[in-house]
Amino acid sequence: MREIKSNKKSFLTKLFIKLCRLFGFEIIDQSNYSIPTSNQDLNQSISIPGERSVTLPLGKVKITRPVKSLDIILRTCMSVNMLTQSKKRMFEKNKDEYTKRTLFSIIRSVKHAKNIFKNIKFKIFIIDHNSQNKHIESLRNMLGKSNIDFEIINLQLKKFSGHIKKINAENKEVTPNQKSNMSNIYQSLLLSKEQSEDLTYFVEDDYIHEIDSLSEIIYTYEKIASLIKKDFIICPTDYPYLYTEADKTRIFLGENKHWRQIDQSLCTFLTSKKIVEKYWEDFISMCKFEHYPFEKPLHNIYKKELCISPIPSLAIHFTNVNSIYGFSPNVNWKRLWEENEDKI
Repeated sequence: MREIKSNKKSFLTKLFIKLCRLFGFEIIDQSNYSIPTSNQDLNQSISIPGERSVTLPLGKVKITRPVKSLDIILRTCMSVNMLTQSKKRMFEKNKDEYTKRTLFSIIRSVKHAKNIFKNIKFKIFIIDHNSQNKHIESLRNMLGKSNIDFEIINLQLKKFSGHIKKINAENKEVTPNQKSNMSNIYQSLLLSKEQSEDLTYFVEDDYIHEIDSLSEIIYTYEKIASLIKKDFIICPTDYPYLYTEADKTRIFLGENKHWRQIDQSLCTFLTSKKIVEKYWEDFISMCKFEHYPFEKPLHNIYKKELCISPIPSLAIHFTNVNSIYGFSPNVNWKRLWEENEDKI
């Protein structure tokens, strides 16, 4: 017998879908794994940047803290293999190779994020110290082909190193490499304070990123900041040391990742201009005196402000394989390394 379809039912269904759209509701068709109101399936995101974050089956979070801009400040020094260690890195390449792949991964991630967050302004800054001209030109060529606003700046070492105390918290003399590192952090913070409109991502030159790292970070920043009604800090890396003790934590849901509160990080992190200005003296104290641990001023800020990191990681610190501050667990390190080779 031939099946007779009901036009009346089809009309009512279409009318119901239109009404749901009109009032901002989403409906789920469990029979075919779709969201008729958005013409999408359940595997696709139905969040709207700057307006709403939707996590099934929890529902909608209204975005009250949209992101306006993201400045990425990459601190580079391709003449130094390891800041405080003599060990070789995973894959045992020259330092410039890690820096190039770091930048390549950031460019890929910015392009991916720009396709989603149409109203956010992105800019990449590089503050470099003592790298060979050919390596700097390689970074410049990479950025020039990216269609992303960028600026390459030389570190003003003399301007900032004069503020650094010669003896550190362990009663040892501060090394020249550490002085340049501290100076670069200082110049990065000043750049953020003077030029950033909203968010700044401070990143070291040996962190290779997943392509969706920045989009997930922005989605999560908008959602969590809207929930807690204040700005906060994001660390993009799930460090191994976070698993050395069974610490208590808080868990958050981002767009596609779980996030947890942490009370320690290295010097790759993202935050807002408001946080930088609020804790300015704490931030620059890290650039004037070598604490033990070095990031102690950051950890003191995390006692007052929320800092979260993703599970699993969005960026891998490509250092020595045995370092508890290096390779994140449960991530395909080799895949990430190979994906971010600039083959052009």
